[in-house]
Amino acid sequence: MTSNDAALAAINVTTKDLYLTTVRAEAQPLAAAALREQRSHLAYLADVLTAEVDARAERRRGRRIKEARFPRTKRLADFDTTSSPIHGATLAALATGAYLAAGEPVVLLGDSGTGKTHLLIGLGTAACEMGKAVRYTTCANLINELVEAADDRELARTVARYGRLDLLCLDELGYVHADPRGAELLFQIMTEREEKSSIAIATNLPFSEWGTVFPDPRLVSAIVDRVTFNAHILQTGTESYRLRTSKRRRGQDS
Repeated sequence: MTSNDAALAAINVTTKDLYLTTVRAEAQPLAAAALREQRSHLAYLADVLTAEVDARAERRRGRRIKEARFPRTKRLADFDTTSSPIHGATLAALATGAYLAAGEPVVLLGDSGTGKTHLLIGLGTAACEMGKAVRYTTCANLINELVEAADDRELARTVARYGRLDLLCLDELGYVHADPRGAELLFQIMTEREEKSSIAIATNLPFSEWGTVFPDPRLVSAIVDRVTFNAHILQTGTESYRLRTSKRRRGQDS
């Protein structure tokens, strides 16, 4: 066995013990590149360690996105701002994640098909890629989860788990009526996160109509107060993107 073979064998054993999978995979090709480019031993070491760190960060981003439970893949960069009242500069500012550091809410208001869910998932995905803990759910599913947790005497643990998230993405507020118990449980989540961690909400209802979802006027007032304080409120409009696209296609086919 040559000295290089022995070195590679030692690298394979030690990197396996240390769980340095990328170092093991990249050690030989990076060594060959360093030799060709006449790079120093320290530069080569920096290369392999940087490769390991980058690979771990990528895997961590992937885990965050999987744990968020997005229903589909959407990114802010893919949102068509040319046909929306929302400006690209607004999305670029949100993409920096500054609102997360400040624990500020984001509210997406607009009719069906105007891109609210796209933006909600896009915001969540951007946060995941920053290493943030994110969870996507619909309003109805969250209320059902909280009711089941309360019935199983697990409510405190469930509320605490949602409280630890960096960003909660709550979709479809306004599509399903909440009974008094469900509304109160949802309010607990909002109270747990108030001014500490961000919540992003997509809704088809203006704030003045949230009383059609939550039966108690005082509770409606408290919920609206919490989700609008220091909030970024984005109006996505009334024209359905899907309908507009269908009309365009029909025009091209005729």
